[in-house]
This record gives sequence, C-alpha cells and structure tokens, in this order.
Amino acid sequence: MPITKPAPLLVRSTVVVALVALASGCTSTPTAKPGSCESVPYAVHDPAEPVNRGIFAFNRTVDDYALAPIARGYRKLPDMFQAGVHNFVANFGEPKVFINDLLQGNGQRSVTTLGRFVINSTVGIVGLIDVSGKIGIARHESDFGQTFGVWDIAPGPIVELPLLGTANLRDATGKVVSFVVDPFGDNSDTVQTLSTIKTVGGVVDGRAEALPLTDQLRKQPDYYVALRDAIAQRRADFVADGKLGAVQDEPQCPERGGANE
Repeated sequence: MPITKPAPLLVRSTVVVALVALASGCTSTPTAKPGSCESVPYAVHDPAEPVNRGIFAFNRTVDDYALAPIARGYRKLPDMFQAGVHNFVANFGEPKVFINDLLQGNGQRSVTTLGRFVINSTVGIVGLIDVSGKIGIARHESDFGQTFGVWDIAPGPIVELPLLGTANLRDATGKVVSFVVDPFGDNSDTVQTLSTIKTVGGVVDGRAEALPLTDQLRKQPDYYVALRDAIAQRRADFVADGKLGAVQDEPQCPERGGANE
C-alpha cells in the first residue's frame, strides 16, 4: 500500500511555497548591503517591458492590498519583538548562506557563517538573539543569484513574474534554485514547523524592512522604472560585494535606501 503525504503537511508545504514567492517578489528589494558605499556600474536590458509592466501591475496590487498593510502594522510592534523575528529569520537562512559561501570559494566567509549559526542556534535560543553579532562576528548575506554573478554569469534580461517580482534572469534563476535547495531536509516535523514560522516571519519582516525604500520610490514619476533600476543597482553592488568576499561590518549607505539590521 503506497504511503501518501499527510494532507496537513501538504497544505503547509503549499502555503510555504506561496509565502516564499510573496517574500521574494512583492518586496522586490534585496536585503544585503554591499561592502562599500560606492556603487558599481550596471546595465538594464528590458526587451519585454510592456509584458513586464502588466505583470508588475498585478504584483503591485497584491502588495498594496495584502503585504504592505501587514508590514506597516508589524512596524508598530515593540522593537524587541521585531528584533527577535528578524534574528530568527536571518539565523534560519544561514545554512543557505553557508552553501553559497562555499560555492563562491570563500572559506573565511563560510567559517564565519557556520560559527554564527552554531552560536545563535544554541546560546541565542534558535536564533532569537544575535549573540554572534554582540561578540563581533558580523553577519553577511549571500544567495544563489550572487553566486552566479561571482561566477561571471551574465545578468540577462529583466523578467517580471507573478508574485516573484522584478529581477534579471540570473537572479530569477537563483530564486528558483533557492526554493529547491533545502539544507534541513524533510525528515522532522519540528524543522517543518520552524521553517513555516521562518517563512511567514521572513515575508513580513522583509517587507517591513523594505518599506522606507519602496515608499520613496513610489514618489517617482514611473514606479516600475524606479524600482527596476534600484534593484538592478543593488544586485550589481551585491555581486561586487560577493567578489570582494570581505568579512566585516558593512557600512550603511543612505543614498541606496539601506535599512539598519
């Protein structure tokens, strides 16, 4: 008799996939900050702009009526609560950062990431407290889109996908790969529950972190172009940061709309 996946787990997995799409798409803002406040050159190739604009209108509607209002309410919660959510989400994502550090050939960063994860997962109570940061072990971001850029894969054309948002083809592919890769496996209900909490928390916390930038860009005459170009610049800086591979406290660059972690 074949073993079937329990319905609650199947529903939960479906919800997780949908929320991850919202998190990466509707916020449309990378969270990583480059290691220098000097931006690198970037190019935007948007041959399917008319189609992309139509899909962008749908994504914006989802954001305007669902994600952004929830994120604004979240920002009114106590700072301690928001910090706990942010730290937990960041810590749960460290294994994928570790994988990308290795793929980028950066041994120093991979050791730092592994050390942070072990310390924060234990002493930091499953990552709710950033103990590593308090003792001077700085956190950095890394994802598959950055890894492809470090490998000198061309960014490709701009693509706007439903819920997945605006990205170049290289980063869009990186998002898909990230969905597939699961460092924790699928063998523990506890891990599944923590993963669900991480995803929901990441959706809200990530969108809340992006609010100052998106609110500023909405004031521009063409929000689509403003957001598209801002993402292109940030991702170009992010790839340059990956190639630099430094492990250090990263400066805040107000002109890029960076948010303090």
